[in-house]
Amino acid sequence: MIKKETTEERAVLVGVITPDVDEATVAEYLDELAFLAETAGAVPVKRFSQKVEYPNPRTFVNKGKIEEIALFVQENDIEIAIFDDDLSPSQIRNIEGILKCRILDRTNLILDIFASRARTSHARAQVELAQYQYLLPRLTGMWTHLERQRGGIGLRGPGETEIETDRRIIRDKISKLKEDLKKIDTQMSQQRKNRGKMVRVALVGYTNVGKSTLMNLISKSEVFAENKLFATLDTTVRKVVIDNLPFLLSDTVGFIRKLPHDLVESFKSTLDEVREADLLIHVVDISHPGFEEQVAIVNGTLGELNSLDKPTIMLFNKIDAFNYIPKDEFDLTPSTKKNLSLADLKRTWMATGKDYSTVFISAKTKENVEEMKSLIYNEVKKIHSIRYPFNDYLY
Repeated sequence: MIKKETTEERAVLVGVITPDVDEATVAEYLDELAFLAETAGAVPVKRFSQKVEYPNPRTFVNKGKIEEIALFVQENDIEIAIFDDDLSPSQIRNIEGILKCRILDRTNLILDIFASRARTSHARAQVELAQYQYLLPRLTGMWTHLERQRGGIGLRGPGETEIETDRRIIRDKISKLKEDLKKIDTQMSQQRKNRGKMVRVALVGYTNVGKSTLMNLISKSEVFAENKLFATLDTTVRKVVIDNLPFLLSDTVGFIRKLPHDLVESFKSTLDEVREADLLIHVVDISHPGFEEQVAIVNGTLGELNSLDKPTIMLFNKIDAFNYIPKDEFDLTPSTKKNLSLADLKRTWMATGKDYSTVFISAKTKENVEEMKSLIYNEVKKIHSIRYPFNDYLY
Protein backbone atom coordinates (compact mmCIF):
# COMPACT_ATOMS: atom_id res chain seq x y z
CA MET A 1 0.00 0.00 0.00
CA ILE A 2 2.73 2.34 1.03
CA LYS A 3 3.92 4.14 -2.06
CA LYS A 4 2.60 5.14 -5.40
CA GLU A 5 4.43 7.09 -8.05
CA THR A 6 3.47 10.74 -8.06
CA THR A 7 3.33 13.01 -11.08
CA GLU A 8 2.58 16.70 -11.06
CA GLU A 9 -1.16 17.03 -10.67
CA ARG A 10 -3.14 20.27 -10.61
CA ALA A 11 -4.73 20.99 -7.25
CA VAL A 12 -6.95 23.48 -5.44
CA LEU A 13 -6.62 24.17 -1.71
CA VAL A 14 -9.57 24.74 0.62
CA GLY A 15 -9.72 26.14 4.15
CA VAL A 16 -12.28 27.75 6.44
CA ILE A 17 -12.15 30.89 8.59
CA THR A 18 -13.96 30.33 11.87
CA PRO A 19 -14.39 32.33 15.09
CA ASP A 20 -11.41 30.35 16.45
CA VAL A 21 -9.12 30.85 13.41
CA ASP A 22 -8.83 34.26 11.78
CA GLU A 23 -8.23 35.10 8.12
CA ALA A 24 -4.49 35.78 8.49
CA THR A 25 -3.95 32.46 10.27
CA VAL A 26 -5.89 30.54 7.61
CA ALA A 27 -3.78 32.22 4.92
CA GLU A 28 -0.66 30.97 6.70
CA TYR A 29 -2.15 27.47 7.04
CA LEU A 30 -2.88 27.43 3.31
CA ASP A 31 0.71 28.57 2.61
CA GLU A 32 1.91 25.50 4.48
CA LEU A 33 -0.69 23.30 2.76
CA ALA A 34 0.62 24.56 -0.59
CA PHE A 35 4.17 23.61 0.47
CA LEU A 36 2.90 20.18 1.50
CA ALA A 37 1.16 19.78 -1.87
CA GLU A 38 4.32 20.79 -3.75
CA THR A 39 6.37 18.37 -1.66
CA ALA A 40 3.94 15.60 -2.65
CA GLY A 41 4.32 16.51 -6.33
CA ALA A 42 1.15 18.55 -6.92
CA VAL A 43 0.85 22.04 -8.39
CA PRO A 44 -1.46 24.29 -6.31
CA VAL A 45 -3.44 26.35 -8.83
CA LYS A 46 -5.89 28.27 -6.61
CA ARG A 47 -6.92 28.67 -2.98
CA PHE A 48 -10.45 28.91 -1.65
CA SER A 49 -11.49 29.98 1.84
CA GLN A 50 -14.81 30.87 3.44
CA LYS A 51 -15.92 32.46 6.71
CA VAL A 52 -18.20 30.04 8.55
CA GLU A 53 -19.34 29.48 12.11
CA TYR A 54 -18.13 25.88 11.82
CA PRO A 55 -17.23 23.55 8.91
CA ASN A 56 -20.28 22.32 7.02
CA PRO A 57 -20.93 18.71 8.15
CA ARG A 58 -21.83 17.69 4.58
CA THR A 59 -19.37 19.55 2.35
CA PHE A 60 -16.91 21.33 4.71
CA VAL A 61 -17.70 24.70 3.04
CA ASN A 62 -21.22 25.91 2.36
CA LYS A 63 -23.29 25.31 -0.78
CA GLY A 64 -22.37 28.46 -2.72
CA LYS A 65 -18.63 28.01 -2.14
CA ILE A 66 -18.59 24.30 -3.03
CA GLU A 67 -20.42 25.13 -6.28
CA GLU A 68 -17.84 27.87 -7.01
CA ILE A 69 -15.03 25.37 -6.43
CA ALA A 70 -16.78 22.80 -8.64
CA LEU A 71 -17.02 25.27 -11.52
CA PHE A 72 -13.32 26.15 -11.21
CA VAL A 73 -12.35 22.46 -11.04
CA GLN A 74 -14.34 21.72 -14.19
CA GLU A 75 -13.03 24.69 -16.18
CA ASN A 76 -9.36 24.25 -15.22
CA ASP A 77 -8.82 20.48 -15.38
CA ILE A 78 -8.16 20.19 -11.64
CA GLU A 79 -7.35 16.67 -10.50
CA ILE A 80 -7.18 17.06 -6.70
CA ALA A 81 -8.95 19.17 -4.10
CA ILE A 82 -6.98 19.35 -0.85
CA PHE A 83 -8.73 20.40 2.37
CA ASP A 84 -6.74 21.85 5.28
CA ASP A 85 -8.63 19.89 7.95
CA ASP A 86 -9.61 16.26 8.41
CA LEU A 87 -12.71 15.20 6.51
CA SER A 88 -15.21 12.54 7.56
CA PRO A 89 -15.99 9.65 5.18
CA SER A 90 -19.39 11.18 4.37
CA GLN A 91 -17.82 14.58 3.67
CA ILE A 92 -15.31 12.98 1.31
CA ARG A 93 -18.09 11.13 -0.48
CA ASN A 94 -20.33 14.21 -0.75
CA ILE A 95 -17.54 16.53 -1.91
CA GLU A 96 -16.25 13.99 -4.43
CA GLY A 97 -19.75 13.69 -5.90
CA ILE A 98 -19.92 17.46 -6.43
CA LEU A 99 -16.35 18.26 -7.51
CA LYS A 100 -15.82 15.10 -9.61
CA CYS A 101 -12.11 14.96 -8.69
CA ARG A 102 -9.94 13.24 -6.08
CA ILE A 103 -10.37 14.57 -2.53
CA LEU A 104 -7.58 14.68 0.06
CA ASP A 105 -7.49 16.13 3.54
CA ARG A 106 -4.39 17.40 5.33
CA THR A 107 -3.73 14.11 7.15
CA ASN A 108 -4.01 12.06 3.95
CA LEU A 109 -1.58 14.43 2.22
CA ILE A 110 0.97 14.20 5.04
CA LEU A 111 0.69 10.40 5.03
CA ASP A 112 1.33 10.40 1.28
CA ILE A 113 4.48 12.50 1.74
CA PHE A 114 5.70 10.21 4.52
CA ALA A 115 5.09 7.23 2.24
CA SER A 116 7.20 8.77 -0.53
CA ARG A 117 9.98 9.66 1.96
CA ALA A 118 10.22 6.32 3.76
CA ARG A 119 13.53 4.65 2.89
CA THR A 120 14.20 1.93 5.47
CA SER A 121 11.98 -1.03 6.32
CA HIS A 122 11.41 0.54 9.73
CA ALA A 123 10.14 3.84 8.31
CA ARG A 124 8.03 2.05 5.71
CA ALA A 125 6.37 -0.12 8.37
CA GLN A 126 5.68 2.95 10.54
CA VAL A 127 4.07 4.84 7.67
CA GLU A 128 2.08 1.85 6.46
CA LEU A 129 0.66 1.33 9.95
CA ALA A 130 -0.41 4.98 10.10
CA GLN A 131 -1.99 4.69 6.64
CA TYR A 132 -4.06 1.66 7.57
CA GLN A 133 -5.12 3.25 10.87
CA TYR A 134 -6.25 6.31 8.91
CA LEU A 135 -8.08 4.19 6.33
CA LEU A 136 -9.92 1.80 8.65
CA PRO A 137 -12.65 4.16 9.96
CA ARG A 138 -13.08 5.61 6.46
CA LEU A 139 -13.96 2.39 4.67
CA THR A 140 -17.73 2.89 4.90
CA GLY A 141 -19.00 4.39 1.68
CA MET A 142 -15.59 4.33 0.02
CA TRP A 143 -14.55 1.79 -2.63
CA THR A 144 -11.32 0.40 -1.19
CA HIS A 145 -11.58 -3.31 -1.96
CA LEU A 146 -8.12 -4.68 -1.24
CA GLU A 147 -8.29 -8.26 -2.45
CA ARG A 148 -10.78 -10.28 -4.49
CA GLN A 149 -10.22 -13.27 -2.22
CA ARG A 150 -8.37 -13.71 1.00
CA GLY A 151 -6.51 -16.91 1.64
CA GLY A 152 -8.84 -19.37 -0.11
CA ILE A 153 -12.01 -21.31 0.59
CA GLY A 154 -13.54 -21.20 4.03
CA LEU A 155 -11.94 -17.98 5.29
CA ARG A 156 -14.45 -15.44 4.09
CA GLY A 157 -17.42 -16.33 6.26
CA PRO A 158 -21.04 -16.77 5.28
CA GLY A 159 -22.78 -13.65 4.07
CA GLU A 160 -19.74 -11.42 4.70
CA THR A 161 -19.80 -8.29 2.57
CA GLU A 162 -16.78 -7.08 0.63
CA ILE A 163 -16.35 -4.07 2.89
CA GLU A 164 -16.36 -6.32 5.98
CA THR A 165 -13.70 -8.43 4.30
CA ASP A 166 -11.65 -5.32 3.61
CA ARG A 167 -12.04 -4.17 7.20
CA ARG A 168 -10.86 -7.55 8.50
CA ILE A 169 -7.90 -7.56 6.10
CA ILE A 170 -6.84 -4.11 7.31
CA ARG A 171 -7.16 -5.14 10.97
CA ASP A 172 -4.98 -8.17 10.25
CA LYS A 173 -2.40 -5.98 8.53
CA ILE A 174 -2.43 -3.51 11.42
CA SER A 175 -1.85 -6.34 13.92
CA LYS A 176 1.04 -7.72 11.87
CA LEU A 177 2.65 -4.30 11.41
CA LYS A 178 2.39 -3.63 15.16
CA GLU A 179 4.11 -6.95 15.86
CA ASP A 180 6.83 -6.19 13.30
CA LEU A 181 7.39 -2.73 14.75
CA LYS A 182 7.51 -4.12 18.29
CA LYS A 183 10.42 -6.34 17.23
CA ILE A 184 12.19 -3.46 15.49
CA ASP A 185 11.60 -1.17 18.49
CA THR A 186 13.17 -3.79 20.78
CA GLN A 187 16.22 -4.00 18.51
CA MET A 188 16.54 -0.20 18.36
CA SER A 189 16.15 0.08 22.13
CA GLN A 190 18.98 -2.43 22.52
CA GLN A 191 21.11 -0.43 20.10
CA ARG A 192 20.57 2.69 22.19
CA LYS A 193 21.60 0.79 25.34
CA ASN A 194 24.72 -0.45 23.59
CA ARG A 195 25.85 3.12 23.01
CA GLY A 196 26.85 3.24 26.66
CA LYS A 197 26.61 6.37 28.74
CA MET A 198 27.87 8.79 26.11
CA VAL A 199 26.01 12.11 26.24
CA ARG A 200 23.14 12.17 23.73
CA VAL A 201 22.13 15.35 21.93
CA ALA A 202 19.00 15.48 19.74
CA LEU A 203 18.12 18.04 17.08
CA VAL A 204 14.42 18.87 17.25
CA GLY A 205 12.26 21.44 15.50
CA TYR A 206 9.53 22.16 13.02
CA THR A 207 9.88 20.53 9.61
CA ASN A 208 12.18 22.29 7.13
CA VAL A 209 14.02 24.48 9.65
CA GLY A 210 17.44 23.16 8.62
CA LYS A 211 18.07 20.29 11.08
CA SER A 212 19.66 17.99 8.49
CA THR A 213 21.88 20.79 7.14
CA LEU A 214 22.92 21.50 10.72
CA MET A 215 23.57 17.78 11.30
CA ASN A 216 25.89 17.76 8.30
CA LEU A 217 27.64 20.91 9.53
CA ILE A 218 28.27 19.69 13.09
CA SER A 219 29.05 16.04 12.36
CA LYS A 220 30.64 16.52 8.91
CA SER A 221 28.38 13.76 7.61
CA GLU A 222 26.21 13.55 4.49
CA VAL A 223 22.64 13.40 5.75
CA PHE A 224 20.04 13.97 3.01
CA ALA A 225 18.79 17.56 3.15
CA GLU A 226 16.63 19.59 0.79
CA ASN A 227 14.14 22.44 0.87
CA LYS A 228 11.07 20.22 1.20
CA LEU A 229 8.93 19.17 4.13
CA PHE A 230 9.86 15.93 5.92
CA ALA A 231 13.10 15.40 3.96
CA THR A 232 14.23 13.20 6.88
CA LEU A 233 12.10 10.40 8.37
CA ASP A 234 14.66 7.96 9.71
CA THR A 235 16.63 9.13 12.72
CA THR A 236 20.32 9.52 11.95
CA VAL A 237 22.82 9.20 14.81
CA ARG A 238 26.44 10.33 14.50
CA LYS A 239 29.34 10.41 16.94
CA VAL A 240 30.65 13.97 17.17
CA VAL A 241 33.79 15.28 18.85
CA ILE A 242 34.24 18.96 19.72
CA ASP A 243 37.59 19.82 21.33
CA ASN A 244 38.19 16.19 22.40
CA LEU A 245 34.72 15.95 23.97
CA PRO A 246 32.69 13.14 22.34
CA PHE A 247 28.89 12.91 22.22
CA LEU A 248 26.14 11.38 20.09
CA LEU A 249 24.09 13.67 17.85
CA SER A 250 20.73 12.56 16.40
CA ASP A 251 18.58 14.16 13.72
CA THR A 252 14.85 13.53 14.19
CA VAL A 253 11.72 13.82 12.05
CA GLY A 254 10.35 17.37 11.89
CA PHE A 255 7.17 18.34 13.69
CA ILE A 256 4.25 20.15 12.04
CA ARG A 257 0.92 21.61 13.08
CA LYS A 258 -1.98 19.16 12.94
CA LEU A 259 0.50 16.26 12.82
CA PRO A 260 -1.68 13.13 12.49
CA HIS A 261 -1.98 11.33 15.83
CA ASP A 262 -1.48 7.95 14.12
CA LEU A 263 1.87 9.17 12.79
CA VAL A 264 2.99 10.28 16.26
CA GLU A 265 2.02 6.85 17.58
CA SER A 266 3.68 4.99 14.69
CA PHE A 267 6.89 6.99 15.02
CA LYS A 268 7.13 6.68 18.79
CA SER A 269 10.32 4.59 18.56
CA THR A 270 11.92 7.26 16.37
CA LEU A 271 10.86 9.88 18.90
CA ASP A 272 12.49 7.80 21.65
CA GLU A 273 15.72 9.51 20.55
CA VAL A 274 14.15 12.70 21.88
CA ARG A 275 12.88 11.08 25.08
CA GLU A 276 16.29 9.59 25.87
CA ALA A 277 18.37 12.63 24.89
CA ASP A 278 20.37 14.44 27.57
CA LEU A 279 20.33 17.74 25.67
CA LEU A 280 17.96 19.12 23.03
CA ILE A 281 18.94 21.57 20.31
CA HIS A 282 15.66 23.20 19.30
CA VAL A 283 16.29 24.50 15.78
CA VAL A 284 14.12 27.46 14.73
CA ASP A 285 13.82 28.95 11.23
CA ILE A 286 14.02 32.60 12.25
CA SER A 287 13.25 33.71 8.67
CA HIS A 288 9.78 32.12 8.77
CA PRO A 289 7.06 34.71 9.53
CA GLY A 290 5.27 32.26 11.84
CA PHE A 291 8.30 30.93 13.69
CA GLU A 292 6.85 31.79 17.12
CA GLU A 293 3.86 29.50 16.49
CA GLN A 294 6.22 26.82 15.17
CA VAL A 295 8.19 27.01 18.43
CA ALA A 296 4.93 26.61 20.38
CA ILE A 297 3.92 23.57 18.28
CA VAL A 298 7.30 21.90 18.84
CA ASN A 299 7.14 22.64 22.56
CA GLY A 300 3.63 21.16 22.64
CA THR A 301 4.89 17.95 21.04
CA LEU A 302 7.88 17.86 23.40
CA GLY A 303 5.41 18.20 26.27
CA GLU A 304 3.52 15.13 24.99
CA LEU A 305 6.86 13.28 24.99
CA ASN A 306 7.59 14.43 28.59
CA SER A 307 10.74 16.09 27.26
CA LEU A 308 10.00 19.79 27.66
CA ASP A 309 12.07 20.15 30.85
CA LYS A 310 15.29 18.78 29.34
CA PRO A 311 18.36 21.08 29.04
CA THR A 312 17.80 22.94 25.78
CA ILE A 313 19.67 25.18 23.37
CA MET A 314 17.43 27.45 21.29
CA LEU A 315 19.22 27.67 17.97
CA PHE A 316 17.84 30.35 15.65
CA ASN A 317 18.89 29.32 12.13
CA LYS A 318 18.72 31.12 8.74
CA ILE A 319 19.70 34.56 10.04
CA ASP A 320 21.01 35.24 6.52
CA ALA A 321 17.37 35.31 5.33
CA PHE A 322 15.87 37.04 8.38
CA ASN A 323 13.84 40.25 8.12
CA TYR A 324 13.24 41.70 11.55
CA ILE A 325 9.95 43.44 12.33
CA PRO A 326 10.18 45.51 15.52
CA LYS A 327 7.63 44.80 18.24
CA ASP A 328 7.31 48.58 18.84
CA GLU A 329 4.10 49.42 17.00
CA PHE A 330 5.12 53.11 16.85
CA ASP A 331 8.39 52.41 14.99
CA LEU A 332 7.41 52.79 11.34
CA THR A 333 10.96 52.44 9.95
CA PRO A 334 11.28 49.30 7.81
CA SER A 335 13.81 47.00 9.48
CA THR A 336 15.62 44.37 7.42
CA LYS A 337 18.45 41.91 7.82
CA LYS A 338 20.79 44.61 6.47
CA ASN A 339 20.25 46.90 9.48
CA LEU A 340 20.08 44.21 12.17
CA SER A 341 23.47 42.83 13.14
CA LEU A 342 24.26 39.69 15.12
CA ALA A 343 24.81 41.92 18.15
CA ASP A 344 21.37 43.44 17.58
CA LEU A 345 19.82 39.95 17.41
CA LYS A 346 21.34 39.14 20.79
CA ARG A 347 19.50 42.13 22.28
CA THR A 348 16.07 41.16 20.93
CA TRP A 349 13.30 39.54 22.98
CA MET A 350 14.34 36.18 21.45
CA ALA A 351 17.63 36.13 23.36
CA THR A 352 16.56 37.62 26.68
CA GLY A 353 14.66 36.41 29.71
CA LYS A 354 14.89 32.73 28.78
CA ASP A 355 15.76 29.78 31.00
CA TYR A 356 17.79 28.15 28.23
CA SER A 357 20.83 29.07 26.13
CA THR A 358 20.33 30.86 22.82
CA VAL A 359 22.47 31.17 19.69
CA PHE A 360 21.87 32.75 16.27
CA ILE A 361 23.49 31.19 13.20
CA SER A 362 23.22 30.55 9.48
CA ALA A 363 23.97 26.91 8.68
CA LYS A 364 23.99 27.89 5.00
CA THR A 365 26.62 30.65 5.20
CA LYS A 366 28.24 29.25 8.39
CA GLU A 367 27.87 32.60 10.17
CA ASN A 368 28.46 32.35 13.94
CA VAL A 369 29.06 28.57 13.75
CA GLU A 370 32.04 28.75 16.13
CA GLU A 371 29.91 30.33 18.86
CA MET A 372 27.35 27.57 18.31
CA LYS A 373 29.99 24.85 18.67
CA SER A 374 31.36 26.51 21.81
CA LEU A 375 27.86 26.63 23.33
CA ILE A 376 27.19 22.97 22.50
CA TYR A 377 30.58 22.04 23.96
CA ASN A 378 29.83 23.87 27.23
CA GLU A 379 26.36 22.33 27.58
CA VAL A 380 27.61 18.80 26.82
CA LYS A 381 30.54 19.33 29.20
CA LYS A 382 28.14 20.13 32.07
CA ILE A 383 26.35 16.81 31.57
CA HIS A 384 29.57 14.88 30.91
CA SER A 385 31.30 16.21 34.04
CA ILE A 386 28.38 15.05 36.21
CA ARG A 387 28.34 11.62 34.56
CA TYR A 388 32.15 11.23 34.59
CA PRO A 389 33.39 13.45 37.47
CA PHE A 390 36.96 12.07 37.30
CA ASN A 391 37.53 12.69 33.58
CA ASP A 392 38.60 16.33 33.89
CA TYR A 393 41.59 15.63 31.64
CA LEU A 394 39.21 15.61 28.68
CA TYR A 395 38.65 19.34 29.10
